[in-house]
Parts: sequence; C-alpha cells; structure tokens
Amino acid sequence: MQRRQFLAASLASSAVALARTTHAQSTAGHAREFYQVRRYMLESGPQSKLTETYLSDALIPAVSKLGMGPVGAFRLDFGPETPVYYVLIPGPDAAALAEVDLHLAEDAEFLKAADPFWSAPAAAPAFQRVEYSLLAAFQGWPKLTPPPGTATKAKRIFQLRTYESPSYKDHVVKVKMFHSGEFDIFAKAGMHMVFFGDTLIGSRMPNLTYMLSFADSAELDAKWDVFRNDPNWKKLSADPQFAFEPIVSNITNLLLSPLNASQI
Repeated sequence: MQRRQFLAASLASSAVALARTTHAQSTAGHAREFYQVRRYMLESGPQSKLTETYLSDALIPAVSKLGMGPVGAFRLDFGPETPVYYVLIPGPDAAALAEVDLHLAEDAEFLKAADPFWSAPAAAPAFQRVEYSLLAAFQGWPKLTPPPGTATKAKRIFQLRTYESPSYKDHVVKVKMFHSGEFDIFAKAGMHMVFFGDTLIGSRMPNLTYMLSFADSAELDAKWDVFRNDPNWKKLSADPQFAFEPIVSNITNLLLSPLNASQI
C-alpha cells in the first residue's frame, strides 16, 4: 500500500513538473501577452448564424493578418443568459488590441467579408450589444496555451471563470495566490490551463479571469474534485496570508463550447 501511494505521489509530482517545464519552455523569451475578450449578446434566431459567419469569414482572418492569435471563438452553453458568443483575441501589447477596430475599418478585404454583419440595418441588427474587456496575462502564465485537441478539432469544452474581489488589495492577494502554488495544484489535478488574465479595463472591477479546458463535463467534475481534495490546496487556502478575509466576493462560472472557426 505504501509503495503504491509513493508511486502515485511520484507520478503526480512528475506530471506537475512536466506541465510547468513544458509551459516554461514554450513561453521562454516571450513577454506576457494581453487579451481582448468580446462578449456578443444576441437574440435567438438569425443573429447567431450571422455572427458566427462574421467571426469565421471576417474577424478571425483579419485579426490573424494583424499578427494576433490564436483566436478563440465560443458559444455559451451554461450561463446567466443565452445566446451569447465569446471571442478571445491574444495580442502582443495593450495598445494593439485597443486599436483593433480602427485597423479593421481600414481593411477593404475585411469590410467586404464583414458587410452583412458590420452594416446590418437597425430594423434587423446583427446583435443586441457587444462588450469588450482588456486583460494582461499573469506573469506566472504569460502566454495562452491551446488544449491538445485543438489541431484535430477534438471534442472539448471550456470553463471561463471570473473572480471579483471586494478591494484592490484583496485582488492583488488573490493573484499572488495563483503564483504561490495554485498553478501547480491545477496541473497536478490534470486540468489544461488555457490562460490567466488580470482585468485592466472591464466591468465589475477589480477582477481576474482564467480559462480551463476539458474533454467533457464528466472530466471537468472529476478534476475539480481532485483539486478540492488536494492537501496542498487545503493548506494554501488556509494560509493566513490568503485566508485573513474572503478575498473573492463573487465568482462567475461559464461553460463554453468552441465554434467551428475557433483556433483554440
């Protein structure tokens, strides 16, 4: 029994080390990137098809030409309201992401492909509203990492989680908590970490957002159970530097599925 426990612990530790080493190697020499997250609020009916076509035929190719990506495009499956599409655009700096729409407006090829969506009349709008937020990647996870099944379009789901904090101090403490062992606990539980972002501009500030990927909902539930029961998580969450008060006041937890055009 002791030998089996020792081997299990050793394998888990090796998996964590491999995940950290692989990510460190893949991001070596890269400064942390930035993310623009778009939330398209739609009405049921033709808006969904029109928006999906716009994303696949116009927006994603255009921002890819600008050197940004890989671009994630997702349908909200479980959340407070549907239909909603999310778009995740990684970029090299905040200014480039802030100016994306200015560049798109000067791209004739984009405008031609985007016209049904871009120029939709008020009587038949393409969407209800669009919200943008701008995030900076965590220093400890400076670059987006697509899940392994992306290239083959394998079945996968995504969990998008936003943590709001009651004060800016608590927000900084929560970010520090990720860098103090939480990344390793995620890796040990076998979760695929896509990105971690500190919100610079957005609603319900201060907050942070991160994304995980799983094969399906059963894997999601199983791996979160492993995470919650990990002794290292229990120790970390009880550490006085993080447990002096509730440093997270609200959690938004969304389940997404990738659209066909998603590069993540």
